[in-house]
Amino acid sequence: MRALITGIKGFVGRHLAQLLLDKGYEVWGFTRMEAQDSVINNCNLVKVDYSNEQLLINLFNDIRPDEIYHLAGQSSVKFSWSNHLDTFEGNALNTLRFLESLRKSSICKEVRVLTIGSSEEYGGVGYSDLPISESVALNPISPYGVSKASVWLMAKQYSQAHGMRIVHARPFNHIGPGQGQGFVTTDFATQIVRIEKGEVDPIISVGNLEAKRDFSDVRDIAYAYTLLQRKGMPGQAYNVCSGIPVSINTLLQTMIQLSKCTSICVEKDMSRLRPSDIPVYYGDPSNISRTTGWQNKITLNESLNDILEFWRKKL
Repeated sequence: MRALITGIKGFVGRHLAQLLLDKGYEVWGFTRMEAQDSVINNCNLVKVDYSNEQLLINLFNDIRPDEIYHLAGQSSVKFSWSNHLDTFEGNALNTLRFLESLRKSSICKEVRVLTIGSSEEYGGVGYSDLPISESVALNPISPYGVSKASVWLMAKQYSQAHGMRIVHARPFNHIGPGQGQGFVTTDFATQIVRIEKGEVDPIISVGNLEAKRDFSDVRDIAYAYTLLQRKGMPGQAYNVCSGIPVSINTLLQTMIQLSKCTSICVEKDMSRLRPSDIPVYYGDPSNISRTTGWQNKITLNESLNDILEFWRKKL
């Protein structure tokens, strides 16, 4: 089997590439810049310009993947508030270019495609909508959420209008080793590791600790994507989530307990608060579980410990 991953050098892309390599896939990856990584270097990398339609068409025709995972895009909600244009360019416009080029290729009707959305597509929901199922109306409230809702609408339209085999995933919060700065567990881990190393005072700066979110390990998320490729219904969207709300404070306290320095003070940093922050937000995984048999296997403690170990080595 041959798989193509757009955004292969990103957080999820690296884990997905490793999973597919372990399964014996020939893995190809689209990237907009050079990448050097032990996993990535075992794949066939192609530097692409999403505005070059003919280049994309030729690549689809030449590579002829059995599966495409469209992970490329801007992944930070926080970044989207101050970078609207970059967010829509990376998520919505580049997806349109990607799908239109694929539609004009010779593999249009045969290749299976997974587009990646986000729980942010649901946006502002009431308590009566919890846990959030795929039947809840989309009401995105962040620029990132609007861009990902656009990805879903395009995926659905191309599937229905052109007979393309496109399945859409809506992952909720995913965490794990290798995630970049600007995400909650990474921000906590890097501060804790610097405290352990004696580089800074034992004080952690935090935003809103009371918010509850639905967390899954990135390795479980990657596995869910492979199952949706084989068993998901084209033209349908699937939540990828645990169904369990966990407070940000629980994440922090667990990481402090797992650290080598438990005498850590916590102080509020107003700059870390988001313009829109919903108190409780978690999904309903019954659809993906019923369709594919998927469920989370990596516990929250295991994931948080792996994140700390990653940053201990990196820093």
